[in-house]
Amino acid sequence: MSSSFNHQLTQVTISSTEELSRGLFLISFKRTFKFVAGQVIGITLRKDDARRLYSICSGEKENEVRILYKVVDEGYLTPQLSDLEVGDAIWITPPSGEFTGTLEPAVWIATGTGIAPYYSMLRSGLGKNKILLHGNRYLEQFHFYDEFRETLGQDYIRCCSAEENEEVYHGRVTGYLEEQHNLNPALKYYLCGSAEMVVETRDLLIRKGVPFGHIISEIYF
Repeated sequence: MSSSFNHQLTQVTISSTEELSRGLFLISFKRTFKFVAGQVIGITLRKDDARRLYSICSGEKENEVRILYKVVDEGYLTPQLSDLEVGDAIWITPPSGEFTGTLEPAVWIATGTGIAPYYSMLRSGLGKNKILLHGNRYLEQFHFYDEFRETLGQDYIRCCSAEENEEVYHGRVTGYLEEQHNLNPALKYYLCGSAEMVVETRDLLIRKGVPFGHIISEIYF
């Protein structure tokens, strides 16, 4: 996600950084603010630079705030973030955004780092009565699998487009949805991923009878 909007900035110190899989990183810092699961914060390395938005990838009551991001080689911020070490500082904005979860039954749909807000919701106690459709290109990219599976059971559905596994749907999330003939139009459908994925999935859901007002989206750029 990216943005250049103005907010008051706070400096925080990196407490951990880990490369979960090739090019996919998780960083954390001490939590000094309240937020609602699903919200985002802006991040910059220099106070006068544009802020890029990232979903919080930790529970509302955890002591550490975690951020999941993928390094984009041609990107401005992520290559620099990947060079950070424990003790380095970044600047953050206050949390914001309305892509937040509820206790109501719902379908969560994510691709790539779009899994972050759902992990925050899960860690905040909002995983009950949810179906999660999670798409990635490679099997190694399904991080947080154990926790999602423990809470959601068979309602955690992985879709992998480049590799095959007997426990995983081979194809994209849109391919999986295309094959479903009885989508519940009464549920809310949350979409988080690239603009292409969100638009394509939204149109597919509408075509299958899901009301536009039941589709809530967060786009990653």
